Amino acid sequence: MVMIVETCNLRRVIRVDSSSKETDENLLIARARDDSAAFVRLYRNHYDAVFRYCVHRLFERHIAEDVTSEVFLKVVEKIHSFKGDEMQFRCWLYRIATNAVNNHLRRTSRRNRILKLAHEQAGSQVAECEESAEKLTVLKEAVFSLRPRYQTIITLRFFENLKLTEIAEVLGSSPGTVRSQLTRALAKLRKVLDTEFTEKSEVN
Repeated sequence: MVMIVETCNLRRVIRVDSSSKETDENLLIARARDDSAAFVRLYRNHYDAVFRYCVHRLFERHIAEDVTSEVFLKVVEKIHSFKGDEMQFRCWLYRIATNAVNNHLRRTSRRNRILKLAHEQAGSQVAECEESAEKLTVLKEAVFSLRPRYQTIITLRFFENLKLTEIAEVLGSSPGTVRSQLTRALAKLRKVLDTEFTEKSEVN
């Protein structure tokens, strides 16, 4: 690219290396449709975020790794049809990840298995960690008692720090709807937690 700069009646031609802009995320997304090397870079840029989201939804790292792999396999299949900018791409990734997590939970009945594992893990904690382990178990139970959509909204909002507009983009909904669903989800979660801790305190 050639840029003309005029100063004090002197015209100077400055050549700007356009290759320096190739790291721009939007250009990388566009290139990734046909360039495997660009896709690898895109994968590396976004893997940690998708994996973290899956961990927060599934509570187990090795399961999250498998689901994250499924997500990016789906991205490979669909990247040619994606049209959008960096923000839309991130929301698109979360949408694919949300579907993958929900499908995994339905396919393997993860809820009952995770709750059982959580109880076993809590029982194996050393004495000084028993209280925190028990609270973590209760939190897991409370989260998994919610509808998958509520789980998704809470995770994206408080663990991934997405704005309501971004969550709406992920879920194909409106920010107003997401806001009301988040309020209901938090109310349900608070009710479950209050009930659980009340019952446990009465027992003790």
